[in-house]
Amino acid sequence: MSNVGPLPYLNRELSWLDFNARVLAEAMDARVPLLERLKFLAIFSTNLDEFYMVRVAGLRRRVASGAPPEPPDPLPPADQLQAIGARVRGLLAERRRLLHDDLLPALATHGVRLVGMNDLTATEWSTVDRFFESQVFPVLTPLAVDPGHPFPYISNLSLSLAVEVRDPVTGAEHFARVKVPRSLPRWVPVGRVHHFVPLEEVIGANLSALFPGMEVLRWFTFRITRYSDLDLGQMEQPEDLLASIEQQVFQRRFGEVVRLEVQDGMPEGIRSLLLEELGAGEQQEVAPLTEADVHAEDALLELGDLMSVAGLDLPELHDAPFTPRVPERLREGRSIFEVIRERDVLVHHPFESFGASVEQFLEAAAIDPQVLAIKLTLYRTSGDTAIVRALTEAALRGKQVAVLIELQARFDEQNNIAWARTLESYGIHVAYGLPGLKTHAKTVLVVRRDGDGIRRYVHIGTGNYNSKTARLYTDMGLLTCNPSIGADLSDLFNSLTGVSRQKFYRKLLVAPANLRERMLELIAREAQHARAGRGGRIIAKMNALVDAEIIAALYDASSAGAEIDLIIRGICCLRPGMEGVSERIRVRSIIGRFLEHSRVVMFGNAGHPEYYIGSADWMPRNLDRRVEVMAPIEDPALHRHIRGVLETCLRDNRQAWVLQADGTYERQYPGNDPERATQPLLMRDPWGIGGDAGGTGAVPWEGDESGSPPPEAVPDGGRAARSRKKSGAKGRSARPR
Repeated sequence: MSNVGPLPYLNRELSWLDFNARVLAEAMDARVPLLERLKFLAIFSTNLDEFYMVRVAGLRRRVASGAPPEPPDPLPPADQLQAIGARVRGLLAERRRLLHDDLLPALATHGVRLVGMNDLTATEWSTVDRFFESQVFPVLTPLAVDPGHPFPYISNLSLSLAVEVRDPVTGAEHFARVKVPRSLPRWVPVGRVHHFVPLEEVIGANLSALFPGMEVLRWFTFRITRYSDLDLGQMEQPEDLLASIEQQVFQRRFGEVVRLEVQDGMPEGIRSLLLEELGAGEQQEVAPLTEADVHAEDALLELGDLMSVAGLDLPELHDAPFTPRVPERLREGRSIFEVIRERDVLVHHPFESFGASVEQFLEAAAIDPQVLAIKLTLYRTSGDTAIVRALTEAALRGKQVAVLIELQARFDEQNNIAWARTLESYGIHVAYGLPGLKTHAKTVLVVRRDGDGIRRYVHIGTGNYNSKTARLYTDMGLLTCNPSIGADLSDLFNSLTGVSRQKFYRKLLVAPANLRERMLELIAREAQHARAGRGGRIIAKMNALVDAEIIAALYDASSAGAEIDLIIRGICCLRPGMEGVSERIRVRSIIGRFLEHSRVVMFGNAGHPEYYIGSADWMPRNLDRRVEVMAPIEDPALHRHIRGVLETCLRDNRQAWVLQADGTYERQYPGNDPERATQPLLMRDPWGIGGDAGGTGAVPWEGDESGSPPPEAVPDGGRAARSRKKSGAKGRSARPR
């Protein structure tokens, strides 16, 4: 089934699966170091788990409720599930072939092997046996299923053994379930360096110890996926948001089962038993699982666990080490507040150091006696980090510290609840945001007494205050003491921690107050410029483009003559390249070593370009149901730096995939041209211009009055390749397998 409906709108779920296919393609790429390829396969697998827990589970509920399609997508939920099933089965077949025919044999040539119990020598068997006796056996709990033992509760994404045993006295056969403990390593060392046996095989080989006196007939692995989103609609006006979230997190342990994964070769009788018992235990009014919801895979399930193997200390099989550079203007040893007062600072992670910029900003604020208050939004953090330590240090020094913790950050709810209580124990004012809205904005406000009065210092970013992801995600951040931006951020924090209906902001674009309206106005302005012959131009980089109103506005701008380049890492529901509708829109996705995460928008504005960075994708949830912040970048010197990054992405012929009019993605190859891979280029030059943000680097092109590069500087988004195909010439793009 095609993911292109009768309207010019690509299906959201199938577009996401296309993104995950691009992740899997990185695992297939022989140019990528071997253990990095294994990492991408693991990421593909965990991505798919979350997709089923949230998106597929939500579609199943829509089918059960009889909900119609959500405009403008005409595809009914039941048809979406059918299309998803077909696409996923194809991807799983690719993953299986890749793992067993390519990655594991290649790893074996480097001495890394996943072996079976039958492959062990006597000495290795003894080593594994001792591990079982001392570490595994004490924590196992066999659970029989019979009239006296009901089918056990099975936790989400847990790996289990379905075991059949026979009583040698009566001849009666019994079924039991044994959970593979998550508290133990999945890959058990056998004694040879980098040789491992899966934990489930260790348990399977020793089942007689769990069922003494019984005959173990056979065993197979299986795994279930449960609905795991929060029912936020049930919490419109909770009396205690923290308690409500805690209750929701607990209840989702019992969400309905939406997928059953089984080891290939599992007998029909065991599959039927599992389906029947799991269906009988459903907690929601949804249809029970059928064979269509069963994924029969090989002996290895839960392949996200391969991430630990991908982390083996074998430098020759990994990407070369990379150390982020310290932003030039922050290398001078001066007070960071002095640097920001002098001029705005723009930082680009992970190419520039998060620790030497954002963390330094907060650490300096914590100990500076002139700092009076620190306010911060915290969506996801990474444990006992420099940021958390800076906040607690500031509170201990008597500064006013307020933190808005988003308790509803998906799958980080429990972690954020724990951090909320920890911060409160230090006397920090903790707020949980507004009912019905997630606070997704990435903002810090520092209030400082300077020599000439009180001044607000601000950081507004595109990514989380998380030191771990700051090394893995590409994000930008603005450090400024612009009075209007500082005043806007004060108003925003007052609305989040107090009682307010703030709608008007001086410079910031804030969702849900004014962000949607302003984005539509700016897109419409480019359409007007194009109609008037002033050259409409839009370049936008983000994670996802879903919003129908934004897409319609982009179609209108394209029809008016505006040139539009979109750099969308993941979901893109806009369909480019349609004559008379979107023929001037080009869409590409960059997939590589780092997760593309920055949200940046440029509007040409007839030679007076405007740039914004912030936390919002163009999705209904970001524009209408979340608190988001986009900040203008007003220093022309910084415009050149953002433009350098955007143009580096648009010139990419190595890590880029271009979306075609039929909804497929074509991978870009350099052919005879020099290779231009975005992330390696930015690792050498974080802004793609040979200079530092706030400095004076050379610009790769000066642009015309609309802020656009000359035509020869921008790749054609696949149009030339398509022309070559039509003329019989050989192109440089190929679709993913």
